[in-house]
Amino acid sequence: MANQGAKKRKEENARHMARLRQIIIACNVIYIFVRAMIFNSTFTWKHWVGLILTSLAYVIPYQQLAAMANPTYADDGELLDGGFDMSTGGVCGYLHDVIYITSFVQVMSIISDKFWYTYLVIPAFGAYKSFGFIKGFLPQGSEDSFEDEKARKKREKMEKKASRAKFVRTRN
Repeated sequence: MANQGAKKRKEENARHMARLRQIIIACNVIYIFVRAMIFNSTFTWKHWVGLILTSLAYVIPYQQLAAMANPTYADDGELLDGGFDMSTGGVCGYLHDVIYITSFVQVMSIISDKFWYTYLVIPAFGAYKSFGFIKGFLPQGSEDSFEDEKARKKREKMEKKASRAKFVRTRN
C-alpha cells in the first residue's frame, strides 16, 4: 500500500514511453515508405541527411526522457520511486516539444521541403528563454529615470502627506 503511487507512476511512464516510441516509429515508417519508396525519383542525398537529422532529433530527447522515467529500486528489489512525472513542464515538456516538432517536420517534409524551416522554432524558443534568463543578470537602470512629470508630482505629494504628523483622537 505504501508504494501504490510509485507503482502507478511506473506504469504511467511505461505507457507514455511506449506511446512516444509508437509515434517515432510511425513517423519514420511513413517518411521512408512515402518519400523513399513512392516518391523515389525526388529522393536525393538531402533527404537522407534529413532522415539522419530527424533520427538524431528523436533519439537524444527520447533517451533523456527514458532516463527520467526509469524507476528507482532498493537493494532488495523493492520499488522506491516510479520515475519522473512525464506530465510536468520544464525540461520534460521541452523534450516532448522537440519530439513532436520533429515528427511534424518529418511527415510534412514529404509534402514540401519548406517545412524544414519549422525546425527554426526550436532554437528561436531557446534563444527567447535564454534572453529572459540572461536579462535577469543584467543591471537594471534606476527607476527614477523613467518617471515622468506627473508620476513625480504624485510621488512627492504622497511623501509630503506621509511625513505630516498624524493626530489621533481618543475618547475621554
